[in-house]
Amino acid sequence: MDRNPMLAAAIDQTRARLARDGWCVLRAALPPETIAALDADLAPAFAQTPFCQGSFYGETTKRFGRLLARSERMAALVQHAVVQGVVEAILAPWCDCIQLNVAQAIAIHPEAPAQIPHRDQDMWRGPVGEIEYLVNVIWPLTPFRAENGATLVWSNTHGAAALDPPPTSAGIAAEMEPGDALLFLGSALHGAGANRTTGVRRGLVVGYSLGWLKPYESQMLAYPPDVARAFPPGLAALAGYRQHRPNLGNYEGQCPSVLLAGTADTPRAAIDALRPDQRDQVEAFRRSQTEP
Repeated sequence: MDRNPMLAAAIDQTRARLARDGWCVLRAALPPETIAALDADLAPAFAQTPFCQGSFYGETTKRFGRLLARSERMAALVQHAVVQGVVEAILAPWCDCIQLNVAQAIAIHPEAPAQIPHRDQDMWRGPVGEIEYLVNVIWPLTPFRAENGATLVWSNTHGAAALDPPPTSAGIAAEMEPGDALLFLGSALHGAGANRTTGVRRGLVVGYSLGWLKPYESQMLAYPPDVARAFPPGLAALAGYRQHRPNLGNYEGQCPSVLLAGTADTPRAAIDALRPDQRDQVEAFRRSQTEP
């Protein structure tokens, strides 16, 4: 990613806030007009989608995914330069490349109760307090207020603090306007607030995770090759059309991006996709076998 000085400064400042508190709000990240147009694109899906089943998803809540296939405007959110730069900086120590974990729309209807406080990293049964698995971003489509179910976040509950007993304090309502973005770590405690108004609170969650994890949303099913061929290369890569070294997520031994330019039944030669340290080890071993 080409980082000019202003972009680099914005990424560094946002990353520092996120690392310190576990969450932060990026104000005026996109024009409200862009968000309003996106909300209009998604209006038919919001109207047609049934309410969820189960207390965690919320039986007065609607959710649906595949947002990149529903509106071309979603790319501006998924590939937001500051957001993507922050996510890559946070997750880089533990992966070769990041991936899109989820792109989901959420509508919390009147009388919806508060969601149980939780950590999104708990979807994977890995070590706690040693690694960050994901970063989530919530983009409001309508104003987020404490009374209409704005996301609640608990500061300093991330990282190693995820091993501590749950806090007894009330969460902070992340109040935002359309165009703002709430970033929070997968280790940070959070949950949707109760909607005590007569209006519907709508928003989007865009999540990014370590490239070697199984994503929450099955990207290849959400965006099969016939859909992903219309994506620019960087967006297709985020949606799963990229190998994670060494050789993870390959198709017939090659990067799955080959499916965007060819057919699935083309015979292919498997090609190494190794990290530099692994490539050096392989080459050193090969030389050792040929030297007298």
